[in-house]
Formats: sequence, structure tokens, C-alpha cells
Amino acid sequence: MAVATAVPEGLSTSRERVGWYFYDFANSAFSTTVVTVFLGPYLGSVADKAADANGNVDVLGVTVAAGSLFPYTVSLSVFLTVFVLPVVGAVADRSSRKKQLLALFSYVGAGATVGLLFLTGDRYLLGAGLFLLANICFGAGNVVYNSFLPQIAGPDERDRVSSIGWATGYIGGGLLLLLNVVAVTLGPSLGWPKGEIARWSIVSAGLWWAVFTTLPLTRLRNRPAVAGEHRGRVLTDGFRQLWHTLRGLKAYPLTLFFLIAYLVYNDGIQTVISLASVYADKQLGLSQSVQVGTILLVQFLAFGGAWGLGWLSRRIGAWKTVLGSLVVWTAALGFAYVLPDHQPTGFMLLGGLIGIVLGGSQALSRSLFSQLIPHGREAEYFGLYEISSDGTSWLGPLLFGLAYQATHQYRIAILSLLVFFVVGFGLLLAVPMRRAVVAAGNTPPHVL
Repeated sequence: MAVATAVPEGLSTSRERVGWYFYDFANSAFSTTVVTVFLGPYLGSVADKAADANGNVDVLGVTVAAGSLFPYTVSLSVFLTVFVLPVVGAVADRSSRKKQLLALFSYVGAGATVGLLFLTGDRYLLGAGLFLLANICFGAGNVVYNSFLPQIAGPDERDRVSSIGWATGYIGGGLLLLLNVVAVTLGPSLGWPKGEIARWSIVSAGLWWAVFTTLPLTRLRNRPAVAGEHRGRVLTDGFRQLWHTLRGLKAYPLTLFFLIAYLVYNDGIQTVISLASVYADKQLGLSQSVQVGTILLVQFLAFGGAWGLGWLSRRIGAWKTVLGSLVVWTAALGFAYVLPDHQPTGFMLLGGLIGIVLGGSQALSRSLFSQLIPHGREAEYFGLYEISSDGTSWLGPLLFGLAYQATHQYRIAILSLLVFFVVGFGLLLAVPMRRAVVAAGNTPPHVL
């Protein structure tokens, strides 16, 4: 089996890497400002105004509770990405214009986000449709963006490069969210309605995404298509290559095993992030201002955490560092279980603990996976990775919901998520990383 060599010195410049880092800076604003904080409540309020006497709205002939419109839209976008993202990756691998693909998904997604400016009155369908488009483009852009990593960094550099990119993203997402939180806090005293501030905050994320994407587009450079250039049938080639990859995964069982491990523990990470506000509200009785403040704390601590765990990985290896981070995640859930009610300090300490391991565990997982991809299949395999990251994120909320339904205790529900970190730790521990890297045809880094 041929073994791929490290990226030669000079193939990627520091200028190009800085451009790559800034794509995370650009699109993280969508994740924090739009998805995490503002759009859910705002779209819900628009739907409420249009609802009938029973609190329902009509969505293309289907009756939906107004309060369920946003989570249903998120779920639909996740479902669609399962089919879209691997094909996007396959297309990217058969194109020598990945930079143009990145621009396409970024500007369409950013444009859809800016289009939410018109989410007024009873236009809940417009809001749901634009968010659906933006969220799918967000995932597709990440597939293309991640596929640049093996091209700009050799095996021994990827942990550091991936960590810096993730840390830069947390700064970008946190900065815009901070500005919008200040606007929400001070705006009413200046006569600005909170609803209008929320709408313009959503729009600001689209503008931020579009403006800062120009930096990676000017600095990243296209390379020859490593999977063979398509011949005018880019979509057909994409589906054909996707099917070939799915069939060929059996030739890389260790890569598949890593994906399964990542699917499990990342589902726990995503569920903790998405349901922390529910736990804070329903169990701990904390105000929205405390919750938003904690989100900001997590964003900025995650910047330092990504740097810190990146530094640690260069000394003990990314695999051991991620395993250690899963131990911390397990401890964080135990801490959440014993937190006293109505005590914001404890919740913010929990946020700090999560922030320390959040960025690093995700950045180093991306770096580890990049070592397990056969040469020439980067974007396509990252499409599968993105599905493992987002496409199965209903498992954790389902377990949380079932645990609460059985016990009517949010503390038991949050503790039930331990299974994802314990099982994920065991599965990742069972992956022989050095052998897996060699089996994929790559050269293992010196410290793994």
C-alpha cells in the first residue's frame, strides 16, 4: 500500500493558513447568534402571532404547534444534510475549484440569513424556509472548509492548525454575540423594541459571515482535483463517488470505527450544549441573562481551551488528549447533577469547565479524523464526518426526553447523558490509531 507523505514545506503558507482560520471566524457567528440564541424565540413569536385559537400554524398543509416550528425546522435541516453533505464532499473532491464551492455555499447561506430581515408580521414560512436553506449551506460550507485541512498541514501540524482554526471560530462567534447582547441590554433604554433588535442581530450574523468569508477566499488557493476531475457531470460524478466510498468503507474498518466512536461522544457534547439552557431554566431556575452570560463565557474560554488542548496534544498526542477531555466531560455532567437551584455561580463554573474542553475535543477530533482519510477523498469523507457531527444529534435529546418522561426529574435526565461519554470513551480507546492511520495509506505523526 502506498503511503502518503507529509505536506512539503512551502506547499501551504502562513498567509493561506490565516485565511483558512478566518472561515471559522466568519461562520461561527451563524451558529451562536442565529441558532443558539436569537432565531428560536423570534421565529416562535412570529408563529405565535399567526397561530389559530389552538396555537397551531399551517405548514404546507400540515398542522404544527407554533412553538414546535423552530425545532421541527432544525430537525428537517439535519435530516436533509444526511443526503446532501456526502454528495457535496464527493463533488468537491472531483473539482479543482473548491474555493469557488466554498464561496457558493457561504454566500448563499449568508444571503438567506440576511433575508431574515423580512421575517416580520406572520411570515413564519419565509423564516423557516430561509433558515432551512442557511443551515444546509452552513453544513455544506464546513465540508469544503474541513477538506482543506489535509492540504494545508502535514500530519505533525494538523493538531495545532485545527485547534487554532477552532479557537478562532469561538472568538468570532463570541464577539458578535457579545455585541448583540449589549444591543439587547441597552437598546430598550434608547427606545429600540427588543423584537427589532433580535431581528437585526440575526441579520448581523449573515453580514458577518459574508464579510469575513472574503478573507479565506482571497488567501486559500485551489489545487488539482485529487479524485479525478469530473467531465461536465459534476452531480452524477458526485453520487457515483459517494456510492463507491460507502461501499469502500469496509476496506477501512478502523476509519469507520473511529467515526462510530466520534458519533457517540459528539452526540453527548452536542446534547449538553443544546439542552443546557433547558436544564438551567427548568431545573435550576436561572434567568435568561445568566444563561446568555454563560454562553459568552463558554465561547471565550473555548478559545483558550482549544489552544491549551492543542498544546497538550503536541506533547502526549491528540488521541490521549481527546480521551482525557471525555473524562472531564463526564465530571462536568456529575457536577451538573449536584448543582444547587437558583445559584448562578455554580452554573457559570460549569460553563467554564465545559468551555475548557469544548473547543479542544472537537478540534482534535477533526485532526485525528483527517489522518484516517485515504488520499484524494478528503471532502467526501468530511461529508460523512459532518453527518456524524450533526446528522445524528437527535439521539441525545431523545434519551434526555425519555429519562425525563420516566422520572419527571431533570437531574436524572442530564445524568443519563453520561452513557454517551462513557461508551464513546470506550470505543475511542479501542481504536488503534497508529495502525488506523497506516491502514488509510497515510504517515502517522510523531506523537499520536
